[in-house]
Amino acid sequence: MKLHFLSAGRIRMRKSIYDKSADRSETFEAPVSSALIRHSQGNVLFDTGCHPSVVDNAEERWGPLAKVMVPVMRAEETLLPSLGGVGLQPDDIDVIVCSHFHPDHCGCNAFFRKATVLVHANEMEAATGPGAEAAGYMRADWDHGQPTELVHAEKDVFGDGRLVLVPLPGHTPGTMGATVNLDRDGSFLLTSDAVSLRANLDADTAPRNTWNVDALLASFAEVRRIEQAGATVVCGHDDAQWQSLRKGAEAYE
Repeated sequence: MKLHFLSAGRIRMRKSIYDKSADRSETFEAPVSSALIRHSQGNVLFDTGCHPSVVDNAEERWGPLAKVMVPVMRAEETLLPSLGGVGLQPDDIDVIVCSHFHPDHCGCNAFFRKATVLVHANEMEAATGPGAEAAGYMRADWDHGQPTELVHAEKDVFGDGRLVLVPLPGHTPGTMGATVNLDRDGSFLLTSDAVSLRANLDADTAPRNTWNVDALLASFAEVRRIEQAGATVVCGHDDAQWQSLRKGAEAYE
């Protein structure tokens, strides 16, 4: 089994969302990523990043959200070119795991017509409930008619312990992470926005864009438990960590 980290966009955000002591005018750039898991039973993408149209016109697709997270990537830094760089096309993907339904995490779902989508039941409820768009859910990003399986608890995707989905609510009601257990390079915990930046986990402080602080802090505790058991924690938008990871065709195995 192999794990590839793929560029799926890049955004600029206010630092004060994650660091309450920062000036509101201070910004930082954050990577948007996807993880490709190449398993003998199928190819899986954990998140699909930003839709390529936001490179040129984010406001048309994202509305006011485009002022909160400003796309700063080139077209070649979105998911489909990244996937092509490892020799795969959208129809080669069997499963899409949606950590959650915010548009910087599921924006390319539409391209994977042959994939089954896995998403937590609580996330689907939030994305289809009252006030969903105001909460950052854009139906144009996640609702494309693919077969969808709702996840309610931990889920072993292939039944062999190699890829296990882990509920990590707090950022949104149904945020999920995934443990990827490799032969040579050990275990990784893909946290998505359960841990956007490592600094929040280390300080045990919830960002401002948190749906439920108590739930997120409980998820932080679960992340630490998994890390203490030997997993490498991969954060959702931590640029320093992103720069240190192997990317593209250079896989973890």
